[in-house]
Amino acid sequence: MCDVKLSDGIVTLSPLRLNDVDAHLAGEDELLVRWLSGGPGTRQGVEDYIRHCLEQWDSAGPLRAFAIRSGAGDALAGTIDLRFVQEGLAPGQVNVAYGLYPSWRGQGLATRAVQLVSQYAASEGAAEAVIRVEPENSVSAAVALRAGFVYRERVCAEDGTWLDWYVRNLDKGRTAPATSTSTGSAR
Repeated sequence: MCDVKLSDGIVTLSPLRLNDVDAHLAGEDELLVRWLSGGPGTRQGVEDYIRHCLEQWDSAGPLRAFAIRSGAGDALAGTIDLRFVQEGLAPGQVNVAYGLYPSWRGQGLATRAVQLVSQYAASEGAAEAVIRVEPENSVSAAVALRAGFVYRERVCAEDGTWLDWYVRNLDKGRTAPATSTSTGSAR
């Protein structure tokens, strides 16, 4: 498995691990289910998802799922993922999706995580990051704006859901500074 670790000194991003299952299930709430996962997690479902994420890291697949860690012992605060290939995205675009557990919200951690993951996406060749947000999810839209994204347009997805698209050019000179260590190979 690729051992990627990104940090700005407050937030650390690293691949999800199987020992994150309990913390994820304990942290999941109605908002995460509504805006991110679409349904409550089960132990088997979360384990299967993390195994899939680990396979994606091992095979340099289009999904890169990170744990957002902060605080004492780098506690699991939420998740953030990149999808380098996704329906509706143009070549060079990467989708960014994130969620924090309730006790970690309101501290600026999501914004920091988006900045870190944007830098990583740029280093992997992405030209533009996209955050797609349902118009009613004003908190997620605010994270996108604080992380340097700009509103582009409202698009109707194939399932009939309206999504506001926030985009950010990933020119390396415009991404947030961070420290990064990587061992192994993601490609």
